[in-house]
Amino acid sequence: MFDPGWLTLMAITDGLHDGIDGLVARATAAVRGGATCVQLRLKHADARTLVEVGRTLVDRVGAPVLVNDRLDVALACGAAGVHLGADDLPVHAARRIAPQGFVIGASVGETSEAAQAAQADYVGVGPVYATSSKLDAGDAIGIERFGELARLSGRPAVAIGGITPENAAATVAAGAAGVAIIRSVMSAASPELAARQIRLAIGR
Repeated sequence: MFDPGWLTLMAITDGLHDGIDGLVARATAAVRGGATCVQLRLKHADARTLVEVGRTLVDRVGAPVLVNDRLDVALACGAAGVHLGADDLPVHAARRIAPQGFVIGASVGETSEAAQAAQADYVGVGPVYATSSKLDAGDAIGIERFGELARLSGRPAVAIGGITPENAAATVAAGAAGVAIIRSVMSAASPELAARQIRLAIGR
């Protein structure tokens, strides 16, 4: 069963530069520091690797695991859900395939995408601020536009894109249910400390 509290701090994986064990260790540290879920995002990994990493995260991380883009991988590795981008399988199609209780999130960066996300459990809205973590993220929409799209979607909204301890609170004030972070947590020297600082900043 989906709990919006999962969205408070979503730690998104940043790559396998230190291997599967290293990635899982960093994700687990982020959860110790206050990350409430982990999203598996490895854009250049093959399906076999994604399933292996996903199963390891599900077994070890101690928080709900979502898989970016790949419903098939999410189902194969026993993840709690999937996050779908605008160019991925439509939410309504994924909903027909997914089992009951399976969580589906959708990316929203413009008005038309908000309408298409009507059947999603939550939306990821952004990029709020400029980011280099996602090369295909598009231009920053800003905090005001974030609030507009979050309200338009009618779903719990996660702010994504360039979120740091310095600006995270502004997204919550604009209506975010939580924040999704790649670099500021998973690439930090101490993901545990970084997650704790984000939680402190947003006051949740």
